[in-house]
Amino acid sequence: MLNVRTKAVWGLLALALSAGSVQAAGPEVTDARLSLLPGDLPGAGYFNITNTSDEPLTLVGAESAAFHMTEMHVSTTENDMARMESVEKVDVAPGESFAFAPKGYHLMFMHRAEPLEQGDEVDVLLHFENQPELPVTFTVVAPGSM
Repeated sequence: MLNVRTKAVWGLLALALSAGSVQAAGPEVTDARLSLLPGDLPGAGYFNITNTSDEPLTLVGAESAAFHMTEMHVSTTENDMARMESVEKVDVAPGESFAFAPKGYHLMFMHRAEPLEQGDEVDVLLHFENQPELPVTFTVVAPGSM
């Protein structure tokens, strides 16, 4: 009888411990790259974000200690004229992915706070509406590699 009770206690303990290690669904970011122009010209951040939750996900901004200003932008072409404008938020539906890519949505990193070179890693904090912030490491790449 003791053996059955002991096994049950160990089984419940294992279940309780494993429940704490399950990752919560939410945003997942892959392929984070920071295309950096020479000098103090702005850089552009590109990445893929996937919403692994059952609720809509809204990205509302980003920040990095390596830059004094970070904004979300979108590039468009209309009547052969390229333009770029600021974006307040990006919505990602449950189970969907969204690409921040050249000639489209991107993070604009402006006014470097420190020197950076190709291959460096830059810590960026993504801000969401009604979600915890998400730290992401971006790898600095040459603009031609995009």
